[in-house]
Amino acid sequence: MAVADPTLSVERSILKSGARYVIGCDEVGRGAIAGPVAVGLSVVEVGVRGIPAGLRDSKLLSEKRREELAPVAAAWVRYSSVGLASAEEVDRIGIMASLGLAGKRALLALHEAGVGIHESVVLLDGAHDWLTGALVKPPRVQTRVKADRDCASVAAASVIAKVHRDHLMIEADGDHPGYGWPGNKGYGSADHYAAIGTLGPSPLHRHTWLKQPALI
Repeated sequence: MAVADPTLSVERSILKSGARYVIGCDEVGRGAIAGPVAVGLSVVEVGVRGIPAGLRDSKLLSEKRREELAPVAAAWVRYSSVGLASAEEVDRIGIMASLGLAGKRALLALHEAGVGIHESVVLLDGAHDWLTGALVKPPRVQTRVKADRDCASVAAASVIAKVHRDHLMIEADGDHPGYGWPGNKGYGSADHYAAIGTLGPSPLHRHTWLKQPALI
């Protein structure tokens, strides 16, 4: 079955209700056993139009297509940012708190770029709001299951964050070779686990996650 193109219907409804901006929000790398978790944010406002052709949730795109779309998506939205929480932070405070920390960092970057965070509504993919608890004065957060598939701002955030994180993992091959980062991007493939068995874990690995099955 073909997947329908994402639209701006949810974003336009939120903007019509009085928000100045809608901030699409999606996470990448939650289920990896190595590397950071990343939270992407993309900002749309009244008058946004012309959704980039072929924009989809990053999981529905090939790596080549994501690479092509990421700069297009970043140019289409008003602002975008990616926040990271490291593997060490995931080990120390847990994955949910790390998602909140990465989201907080991404929001700070938007604030520094001039986005009125408290004039905005964050449209967050999924059923659970992991962002609000990480913030002292949170904006309104609206969760939506499959927002990365259905909402163009969230699809853009997904692609931008995925490509950003993938580049970090590919570059890590120079400092920590032998784990196949360019192919696995830190996810737990059979070859990746075999490399850990041979080389031991690297500083990029989530050491607590190697003792238990990775989360999906």
